[in-house]
Amino acid sequence: MYFAALLARTEDGWEASDTELLDNVETLSDLADLAREASPDDDTVLVLIEHEDAWFGVVRIDGEDDPRIYVSDAAAAARSSYGEILLTDELLGRDPGDDDVADLDSLDLDGTEDGDDEDDDAAGGATSAEAVPHGPLGDPGILDDLGVGEKELKSLSTDALTEIAESLGASETLETVR
Repeated sequence: MYFAALLARTEDGWEASDTELLDNVETLSDLADLAREASPDDDTVLVLIEHEDAWFGVVRIDGEDDPRIYVSDAAAAARSSYGEILLTDELLGRDPGDDDVADLDSLDLDGTEDGDDEDDDAAGGATSAEAVPHGPLGDPGILDDLGVGEKELKSLSTDALTEIAESLGASETLETVR
């Protein structure tokens, strides 16, 4: 199960809202636009995503700046739809279009082509998974100025979003949307 919330910093403190990312968001750009809508004054907005204690992600949007991303376990995130939004080519250190997507014409998408067997598909999947590193990926200093240092962020595991919210002084706010 996933949990996703937006925390927008305002002059009155943090405001939270839950969101159904899959209904509204297909790309990181869509996610950034959604976050910017939560803060009309171009204040900091954090998108917090958690998947069953397997991984969590933080996306930080400061006004019109490019989003900053941190994912606790990139390999686990790569196996989920929310993770695919966060694991951009840039974050993974790849050139855009440098993956299997560029080769869509060669894929057996409907299962009607001859000559492909399941072993070939499994090998292709393993190659794609190997391209995503295990462990943390992104900007570990994403929350430094908000009181959550790199070391603390990397040590978080279960219930990470609650611990982040506590450090921000926004735990009650986050719990209202949980």
